Amino acid sequence: MNQLKKEDIKQEVFDLYDDYAHNKIGRRQFVERLSLYAAGSVTVGALLSFMSPNYRTTAEVPEDDVRVQSDYIMYDSPKGGGKIKGLLSLPKDTTTKVPGVIVVHENRGLNPYIEDVGRRTSLDGFISLAPDALTPLGGYPGNDDDGRTMQKKRDRNEMLEDFIAAYEYLKSHPNCNGKVGVVGFCFGGWISNMMAVKLDDLKAAVPFYGRQPNDEDAAKIKAPLLLQYADLDKRVNAGWEAYEKVLKANKIDYEAHFYPNVNHGFHNNTTPRYDKKAATLAWTRTIDFFKDKLI
Repeated sequence: MNQLKKEDIKQEVFDLYDDYAHNKIGRRQFVERLSLYAAGSVTVGALLSFMSPNYRTTAEVPEDDVRVQSDYIMYDSPKGGGKIKGLLSLPKDTTTKVPGVIVVHENRGLNPYIEDVGRRTSLDGFISLAPDALTPLGGYPGNDDDGRTMQKKRDRNEMLEDFIAAYEYLKSHPNCNGKVGVVGFCFGGWISNMMAVKLDDLKAAVPFYGRQPNDEDAAKIKAPLLLQYADLDKRVNAGWEAYEKVLKANKIDYEAHFYPNVNHGFHNNTTPRYDKKAATLAWTRTIDFFKDKLI
């Protein structure tokens, strides 16, 4: 069988995967509906395998990269999950204090992709902390399907408190200069938006395709925002018009980018939703934004 290519997959399949990844349909429904797009050598199994994340060969900064020092730590989250595990990464042989960045996972816990993003952030000159909100349930289970199921069992506002506690931890870390921002993806995009609502001294927030706060909360934001959206992401983009209206009315510092012809999750290089051109540009903008606001 010829290897599947992204251009061979209909947009409806990407939309179907989005519904599955965000718990709108279960795995059985996903597989059943996926069968509608199987034909000839393109089997359901091939489609399922193609759409699933590949963590084996996609790390941009491997765990053993000598340029980065990464270790798991535990920090206190009194209002959230108690003790939370996170991956703390900083540039190797750092001798000066550097800015901090909280890296927030999607709706499936601290998987290898998010750990990689934490190391990438560190490689760009920051101390990063990527928490695992699944810690109270045993931590990321090793696969995204079970991770999504586990994360559904936690209250999202308690998880928000876990990431706020991570911010406080990182801000006072001896290797941090006290200036901290946040970047998050999907669920993490919502967390990033809400950290901007809750934290008056947050220095920068970069939500990737994240749900927007309600109007009352959005008006409280003081942190500069860099908002990254996927042009084909109708689900999340539906909230943008109202969000922008509040941002403008309250003179909140924001910059928004909509990347054409890409799907929700375009930064995640472990699935075919990944778009290298858009992801590279969005990440360059993210790092430039953090350097401007945190240094």
